[in-house]
Amino acid sequence: MDYLPLFARLTGIDCLIVGGGAVALRKTRLLLRAGARLTVMAPEIISGLRELGAQQQITLVEAAFAADSITDYQFIVAATGDAEVNRLIAAAAAKAMRFCNVVDDRELSTAIMPAVVDRSPLLIAVSTAGTSPVLATMIRQQLEATYPPVFADLASMAGKWRTRIQDEIADPDQRRYFWQGLLENELLEKISGGDLAGAEGAINAALEADDSTEARAGIGWIVGAGPGDPELLTLKAARILRSADVILHDRLVSQPVLNMARRDADFISVGKTGGKKSISQAEINSLLVELVQAGKRVCRLKGGDPFIFGRGGEEIAALHAAGLAWEVVPGITAAAGSAAAAGLPLTHRSVARSLVLTTAQAADDYEPDWEMLSRAGQTVVFYMAVRMLDTICERMIAAGAPADCTAVIIENGSTPQQRVIRGTLATLPARAGQTRVVSPALLIIGAAGSQASVSAGNEEQGGEQQESSADIWSAAAPAGSAQK
Repeated sequence: MDYLPLFARLTGIDCLIVGGGAVALRKTRLLLRAGARLTVMAPEIISGLRELGAQQQITLVEAAFAADSITDYQFIVAATGDAEVNRLIAAAAAKAMRFCNVVDDRELSTAIMPAVVDRSPLLIAVSTAGTSPVLATMIRQQLEATYPPVFADLASMAGKWRTRIQDEIADPDQRRYFWQGLLENELLEKISGGDLAGAEGAINAALEADDSTEARAGIGWIVGAGPGDPELLTLKAARILRSADVILHDRLVSQPVLNMARRDADFISVGKTGGKKSISQAEINSLLVELVQAGKRVCRLKGGDPFIFGRGGEEIAALHAAGLAWEVVPGITAAAGSAAAAGLPLTHRSVARSLVLTTAQAADDYEPDWEMLSRAGQTVVFYMAVRMLDTICERMIAAGAPADCTAVIIENGSTPQQRVIRGTLATLPARAGQTRVVSPALLIIGAAGSQASVSAGNEEQGGEQQESSADIWSAAAPAGSAQK
């Protein structure tokens, strides 16, 4: 994060704009809306600024900038259009330890003026850290349409009731639940329809009916995070992430997905890594039960889908046995999400009419039915296959699968780090070793893999050796397009 977003109270604060042209006028109007006590300094001043001076809305100083000019000001804007003068202003502000915005110069600026959606008291600010003001403006325009002026009434009404609700609902978590319930239900609808009295009545009725003085039961949400791309998260999963008190997450859950959760939630990593000491499933179950019993809203966030090799069934069994509330939110499983991102069909007419999802790893003495898995006319997806890749390919061939059957590994599927390594049952183990495949990765075996739309080679990151044939794919190209 290049800048920390802040909302500064400038009402009655002395601010200085250096510059007398059109840019200075735009900045002047913005700071006046924020209530600043404003001085504009420049040797030449346009008529629009002079009119504001004549109306005594600003103080005009018709003079060139001098370093001692900033002594009395808390915030300075350099809008002269002269790069050398702007550098002098920025240097003087830095020496005096004042924040300074230098128009169109992000390197000199210690403060950035964002694009603003003004629904006062609700404000939405958008900044690209000075890299692309046009992009910030485009996003602001989209937000203007998403959050119409009625949100100003909504924010004002929330402020009006805030003190009373704080007095009557002391616990901050319960208070947040109360507001979430109101905002997600009838409050916005009533205000949007102009029924302000009805909205006031809804708040009052909800407050009188609130039972937050009693211990409120927690809930455990078993949520699928999908294969990694945050845009593949379901709407329900995203809503739960915004409201959960605690996030128990696997190591396979991507950081962009975690970034969608409440910033003040407690994040607890309970990821397990094959072959390494890590938290046991029994310990995860116990922690989940303990947190929900304490009244927490807990999101147990799992890569892919919680019911497909995610052990979600064991976790809801633990919650159910403890008499606690739970809900399962499915996610796009890694097989579907990763294969789609790579342009690789899991079924294909006349080639693969069935799909098998399986794993070669298990805590017990599980041994796959290799003969069943080796049958023609199907696609087989192995989860958690990297450590046992050699064994899987050997057993499939021994059970009757042709050695030249298409076999594909998708590493970090659907993320910017996605790699796809293609070969056959006979050649893939060696290729995986050469390209240093690591988890998380899926192994897909079957003739449908030969129908993939992505086909050209791609050089490995970091200058690794490039495959001479079409065996390594990348997710770098736009969806649906072949790699070049």
